[in-house]
Amino acid sequence: MNPDIQLLQPYPFERLATLLDGVPAAAEKPISLSIGEPRHAAPAAALEAMVDTMRDMEIYPTTTGSFALREAIANWLGQRYQLKNAVSPDTQVIPVNGTREALFAVAQCLLDRKSNKTRVLMPNPFYQIYEGATYMAGLQPEFYNAAMTSDDGPDFSLISEDSWAAAQMIYVCNPGNPTGNTLGPSEWQYLLSLSNKHGFIIVSDECYSEIYRESAGAPIGLLQAAAEYGNDSFSNCLVFHSLSKRSNLPGIRSGLVAGDAALIKIFKNYRTYHGCSMAPPVQKASIVAWSDEQHVQQNRALYDEKYDAVLDILSPLLTMTKPNAGFYLWPQLPVDDETFTREMHAQQNVAVVPGSYLAKEINGINPGYKRTRLALVAELEQCVEAAQRITSYLESV
Repeated sequence: MNPDIQLLQPYPFERLATLLDGVPAAAEKPISLSIGEPRHAAPAAALEAMVDTMRDMEIYPTTTGSFALREAIANWLGQRYQLKNAVSPDTQVIPVNGTREALFAVAQCLLDRKSNKTRVLMPNPFYQIYEGATYMAGLQPEFYNAAMTSDDGPDFSLISEDSWAAAQMIYVCNPGNPTGNTLGPSEWQYLLSLSNKHGFIIVSDECYSEIYRESAGAPIGLLQAAAEYGNDSFSNCLVFHSLSKRSNLPGIRSGLVAGDAALIKIFKNYRTYHGCSMAPPVQKASIVAWSDEQHVQQNRALYDEKYDAVLDILSPLLTMTKPNAGFYLWPQLPVDDETFTREMHAQQNVAVVPGSYLAKEINGINPGYKRTRLALVAELEQCVEAAQRITSYLESV
């Protein structure tokens, strides 16, 4: 057995199940704000394309997917991020079966466990896949604190020069999960200059990039920042995007990795052995989804409506800010986050996640302690009712 498997930590929802084991739920109809699973309707045209091409399941798909899919992805990236030099569908794009799998796999083929550079940097709070991927690649995770509000990105200047020098890779979550913060031009430029100096790879998880507040505007992505920095070949840069949040299609497991052609070539070779080809009907549905923006705009409008309604209810009792992007709220709580989670289940039948389960305790401090993550994925009426139940509980504390 690979001894590194022992280093993997329980997933937050495993811990949540343990926390609530034996705690009876309130009689009210259950409302879940815990899992970031989109509930809005998927674009009908994408689903129809999948159904219409089911006979394509009779052929083996290739590792790199069809040229039509890679071209649709490259066109979307170029338009979305105003890239003057086109992304090559032949050398700079590869479709993947969801970014969760790809964010884990990329560490296995790009990190060198025999190098004297032993670290992978990642945000705190963080997506647990980053940590697990690092351990399984034989390296050590090192956490940097993400901003707790959406007004700023992480302060990379707080990371020591020794840590930068020891890093083979950095995971960036932009927009952040669960905070919704986004990186600005100065933060990207600082990170790119350090990558150029020390040679580490930047892995930018941009799965929430299209769920932004219209008032805040579209967040800048890594490829866009690299091009503006003068790195037109995207050297040492990889971005990860998904149709799960953008197009409400989590079940088809469709995403992309794009950037540095040399790294994509290595990743392609790894995936050829790994057997991770995308099913042809999923490819056809993905082409339709990447080629349409109308459903994405409608999706954003639905989230904006929910944020306005829920914040009106919760703001008098909880300290929080409207995030620039994503579909989470990350409020401070007047009580312990585990207590809040149990009581919301027992008294109100509302499922939430303790903030401390999404972060790591470093130097005795867990930045998620006395916070909770609220996923505004349910329909508007359910989100409003959940906010009212949370208010009812808080008024009784």
